[in-house]
Amino acid sequence: MTSHPHLAQRLFNRPLAIREDKAELVMAALADRFGVARLFRADGTAVILANDDWTEGVEAGEYRGYDVISGVARIPVEGTLVAKLGSLRPYSGMTGYDGIRAAFLMALNDASVEAIVLDIDSPGGEVAGLFDLVDLIYRARGRKPIWAILSDCAYSAAYALASACDRIFVPRLGGVGSIGIICMLTDISRGLDKDGVTVNIIRHGAHKAEGNPFEALSDDARGRIQAEIDVAGELFISTVARNRGLKPAAIANLNAECFTGLPGARPGAVEIGLADAVMAPDEAFRALLDQLDAA
Repeated sequence: MTSHPHLAQRLFNRPLAIREDKAELVMAALADRFGVARLFRADGTAVILANDDWTEGVEAGEYRGYDVISGVARIPVEGTLVAKLGSLRPYSGMTGYDGIRAAFLMALNDASVEAIVLDIDSPGGEVAGLFDLVDLIYRARGRKPIWAILSDCAYSAAYALASACDRIFVPRLGGVGSIGIICMLTDISRGLDKDGVTVNIIRHGAHKAEGNPFEALSDDARGRIQAEIDVAGELFISTVARNRGLKPAAIANLNAECFTGLPGARPGAVEIGLADAVMAPDEAFRALLDQLDAA
């Protein structure tokens, strides 16, 4: 196993579309070690690794990022979502937008596939690459049925992906929502002062290295970073509103809240307009098969 400290650069000091409590768990997990992700050649074919147990018996040229069950392609969307993982399937608790895109396009053009299911259980993840993928899925509506079936939750970036599908199915205690953007800026300057450590930053350009962890964040820098977060947040809201046929104000008024399948003191996911039905995953999958049989 090899440590990957560069992952911190993907998660700190940049916009994320992830539920905040899950973000803390992800940050804590950076101390753990990760293995080598799936690799691809320049022509797009997968490089099968010797220790890839989930590709056993599959030839490299035949490898796909989805399973076909009774004409339905199931694309797993699990764990933290990242822009580039180099894997067609979830790996080390992450799923890459690059893998989802490749699998989705293959399934869309696969003559044996009649419908596509995004099998989602994710707290969200990176903003980079998210909305281009959401638009791709949204524009594919009408070519084949595209359903989002949640095995548990689809929060933030994961919900953006779900909203691009024709229909969303959430289990009774599963969750959707957290339609917002978060950015966690670290400031270790006081700790460095306490330890007698000084970091000298030589910059060309007044705004260079704004938000770095070695200096306290100025009000001006905070304002500029907040403006960037607001732009991403407005894009998130307008995208979900378009996908779900809702008014942007209705999405904005949710204030990034999360909603379960079953209503309680608050409306449930269906009542609020963020899901189409409350069903267990197997029940939702059978409903899709029944629809295909009836067509």
